[in-house]
Amino acid sequence: MRRNRRRSGQQAVRSGIVVFPGTNRERDMAIALKAASGRAPAMLWHRETELPPLDLVVLPGGFSHGDYLRSGAMAAHAPIMGAVRAFAGRGGYVLGVCNGFQILTEAQMLPGALLRNAAMRFLSRDCVLRVERGDTAFTRGWKPGDVFRAPMAHGDGNYVADADTLDRLEGEGRVAFRYHGDNPNGSARAIAGVLSPSLRVCGLMPHAEDLVDPLMGGIDGRPLFDGLVGALVH
Repeated sequence: MRRNRRRSGQQAVRSGIVVFPGTNRERDMAIALKAASGRAPAMLWHRETELPPLDLVVLPGGFSHGDYLRSGAMAAHAPIMGAVRAFAGRGGYVLGVCNGFQILTEAQMLPGALLRNAAMRFLSRDCVLRVERGDTAFTRGWKPGDVFRAPMAHGDGNYVADADTLDRLEGEGRVAFRYHGDNPNGSARAIAGVLSPSLRVCGLMPHAEDLVDPLMGGIDGRPLFDGLVGALVH
């Protein structure tokens, strides 16, 4: 297992997890972040309007506000999202997984949208992801072309965008992850994760945080969190 080793005098990464009504993956995410950094993340309630000093903000999975209207649509207008946008604007790092990815697109912090899966049913299964680049904080734990297993649990994971947006994502190297082998939800160009122009905001559909310990069935997702910690450690 890869483990992050901080040098003497370095501080642990300060991370925070945003919790909305209906969020249900915050504990899984906290386990992953603490395992990588040695420091428990702060839990941030959606009604807060300011963030404490942080290096990383994570929007975890679940069904924020019951997924009424569209998945992530109501959460995108929560009071805390103004602070999250400002944090990203100052160069802070933001990760959104599953429902968190949906929220980031609804908040227009990432392009595109997540629609109903092509088969029109909820998917709960493992998938295989391919890493498209290895030089970002979110992908530095892998090499380009590496593949890894990740659990998926979503009904609205079908990534869509217009052709110009897709071409721009490809041309700017902002596709972080793709589905490998098969495309379980019908996402355009098999896209599973995308990056912002600054490369400091990332949305990922499958749950890498659910495979960070042998007791979970594997450590395939651990490089995501070890890589983030390595990039952000003081």
